[in-house]
Amino acid sequence: MKTVTKEMQTAITPVMALDLLKEGNKRFISNLKLNRNLLQQANETSDGQHPFAVILSCIDSRTSAELIFDQGLGDVFSVRIAGNIINEDILGSMEFGCKVAGSKIIVVLGHTKCGAIKGACDHVEMGNLTALLSKISPAVDNETETKENRNSSNSVFVENVATINVKQTVQAIMDRSPILSEMIQSGQLGIIGGIHDISTGEVTFYPDTMH
Repeated sequence: MKTVTKEMQTAITPVMALDLLKEGNKRFISNLKLNRNLLQQANETSDGQHPFAVILSCIDSRTSAELIFDQGLGDVFSVRIAGNIINEDILGSMEFGCKVAGSKIIVVLGHTKCGAIKGACDHVEMGNLTALLSKISPAVDNETETKENRNSSNSVFVENVATINVKQTVQAIMDRSPILSEMIQSGQLGIIGGIHDISTGEVTFYPDTMH
């Protein structure tokens, strides 16, 4: 498998970038990962990197973007934080990845049975975690389908909140970053949200979040 070069990155469109990730996830769930020489890729990217995607995912140990999308060294920028939330530092990192380094798509990736989502559903307050979970609270409030048992014991409620959190984060990225929003509007960059099923490894993308 070839290491992504500047020429290859330039030729990739946002739609092509999404297809590369979809194909990689199919390989992952089929246990058919590509044969890569990671040491060779390390050498080939030592003078520069040209990733085609920025993936915002959770710190969950089962949700490693490079693994579940079957990507190698130099292929993706991986941003990981509990609950796949955003802040100024993450937005700045995304702006670097896309505007400066040339990535063609941003993926906001939530996952099933997320501990951060459960914590927000239960209104957990603990040290610095309190401020982090407060960023998920709007998704909890905006889940209006569930009338009873609005806590982590209700798996349907938890997954609904996880989906809303992903979709709200996609919108927040566009609202809070004029740089990324302009790139998206001009077609230079794509953005989409999705959810990773930790039981099967499958990633489901939300078409209504694609811009």
